[in-house]
Amino acid sequence: MEHFGSWSILTTNFLVILYVALGGAILPVILHLANGRWRFQIRFLSGACTALFPIAFVLLLILLLNGEKTFPWLAAVRAGELENLSGWLYYPFLVAREIVGFVIVAGLSIAATRCQYLSESDPRRHLTMRFHVIAMVMPFVYVTYGTMVAWDFEMTLQPGWHSAAYGVYQFQSAFHGFLGFFVILLYFLDHSGRLTRPFEEKIYNYMAQFILAMSILWVYLYFTQFLIFWYGRLPEDMGRYLRMIDRGYLPLGVVFLTLKFILPFCVFIFTRARHDPTIVMLVGFAVILGTWIERYVWISGSVASKYYHIPFSSTFDIAVTVAVVTSSWLAVGWALRHWWLIRPGT
Repeated sequence: MEHFGSWSILTTNFLVILYVALGGAILPVILHLANGRWRFQIRFLSGACTALFPIAFVLLLILLLNGEKTFPWLAAVRAGELENLSGWLYYPFLVAREIVGFVIVAGLSIAATRCQYLSESDPRRHLTMRFHVIAMVMPFVYVTYGTMVAWDFEMTLQPGWHSAAYGVYQFQSAFHGFLGFFVILLYFLDHSGRLTRPFEEKIYNYMAQFILAMSILWVYLYFTQFLIFWYGRLPEDMGRYLRMIDRGYLPLGVVFLTLKFILPFCVFIFTRARHDPTIVMLVGFAVILGTWIERYVWISGSVASKYYHIPFSSTFDIAVTVAVVTSSWLAVGWALRHWWLIRPGT
């Protein structure tokens, strides 16, 4: 338990990488279903993020193999300290559903990305129809899988704690974080001069508006849970909030609230800011950083406050994060070159 804070770094990195990969597939799907014409300029770049699925799968296996480090309640169950635990937390079932769910969602995401790429190079009707069918299924898969991941890796880390809105709150926040990451990717690819298919500058404005909308939705979902517990006078459920706020993680909470809502809202309400690529990129960086901190606070803050751990205060924290970021950078770079989205570097 003493090392749960450091181990939470690995869980947080897994969730961020997982949702960046999943977001890379779901963004073109959303724009396709909404008939957003600007999707044609960025859909292949977004799809390149699905190259992160193998890294996410490796992290998932590590987390599941080291069960008691990932899920602190599991040690209490094996020691006989927790009885009458929900069947949802039966560990073999948890492992099975996480692996099967990952395989299904990764398979669909990669299939969607491949279909939209092949449908352009080989415009046969059956490829276009196949992508359309996958696009209609993907939102349901995203919501179902995202809810399961939110429950397993965050909500139920404190046995008995429950929030009916936690699933949608978590996966919407993760998609918000993907938008921040994707804006950074677009900015650096655009300024690298290596894109084989340059996109129009107005894309930054569209992405900024998308991020602004998701920021407003995120803060609504975040406070919805708090208000339900507070107005309903549910002291046991309120305990998790109060423990994080009162005993150590208040500064981190203020930081991620600022990065995910206050900053994007105060900047993107101005039209001129939404048209400035550098400003949009910097706000995107704030959003993905805020998402990482938010995920860490919910995971690490699920245990007793005496075990709280400030992130990156140990060598393990830094080494794991550097390894994950480096491998992710190489994977996305490989996908961009493989699909001839960027020219080889000189």
